[in-house]
Amino acid sequence: MTALAAPPSERAASAAAPHPARRRGTSRAGRTMHGGKLAYAFLIVAVLVSAFPFYWTIVAASRSNADLAKVPPSLLPGPHLIRNFEAVMEEADIGKALLNSLIVSGSITVGTVLCCTLAGFAFAKLRFRGRGALLAVTVGTMMIPPQLGVIPLFMLIAKLQWVNQLQSVILPGLVSAFGVFFMRQFLVQALPDELIEAARVDGASSARIFWSIVVPIARPGMAVLGLLTFMAAWNDFFWPIIALSSQEPTVQVALRQLGGGYVHDQSVIMAGTLLGTLPVLLVFGLLGRQIVGGIMQGAVKG
Repeated sequence: MTALAAPPSERAASAAAPHPARRRGTSRAGRTMHGGKLAYAFLIVAVLVSAFPFYWTIVAASRSNADLAKVPPSLLPGPHLIRNFEAVMEEADIGKALLNSLIVSGSITVGTVLCCTLAGFAFAKLRFRGRGALLAVTVGTMMIPPQLGVIPLFMLIAKLQWVNQLQSVILPGLVSAFGVFFMRQFLVQALPDELIEAARVDGASSARIFWSIVVPIARPGMAVLGLLTFMAAWNDFFWPIIALSSQEPTVQVALRQLGGGYVHDQSVIMAGTLLGTLPVLLVFGLLGRQIVGGIMQGAVKG
């Protein structure tokens, strides 16, 4: 016996009523979850705790050294930010240091992203003899402390007469084992073998496949690697202080010259730190969307 159809009024009311899963904020197909008030409160507290050091840097950079010595210190910005910036310019050649850091960090970032993407593509999708052994050796170099290579590296750049020149800091960092492994793992998941096979059938060379197929797909991973590399190169202090002098400093080397004297001027030091932090925030703002896209692509399955 065929069941009687529901009246039109009942069908309209049923269609207008929200689905139970939608009322709870959960979709059966997409599994979209919405956190409660406790989750949002926890996230707000985590954001405030994470952002407080940067806020305190702004406060300390805009105060005097006497204000910072008060107990309790003021938590509001003061009127001395411009004066402290001028003191930074007088005590250290921060303008030249910023330019040198931009050149060094930018060159290392471009070189690392390009070389590591090439190597990662080769290890992930190309078939050649000794691929596994070479990958194992590459990853194995990550377990060697970088301090062990400082003396032979300095002897090499001294023989090449590169001491106190920016290329002595740029060239040793143009490729990293972590970057090769990171891009290899990213391309194994993100790059389908069918695309490469179709390109081969169409007569595309490996170079054409790399520029036309691999680079657009690997862009989120390249953005993440680029940001990590830029931050590491920008914050590097150990090797630049050895290879460079105060005449050709990077930001981290120049900050060492701030706040000199019997009593260190913490406000001037924090003002220089604030100037050295702004370019990193700018790079993060430019690459933020690609970074979030790369994280989401790695988190979503299927």
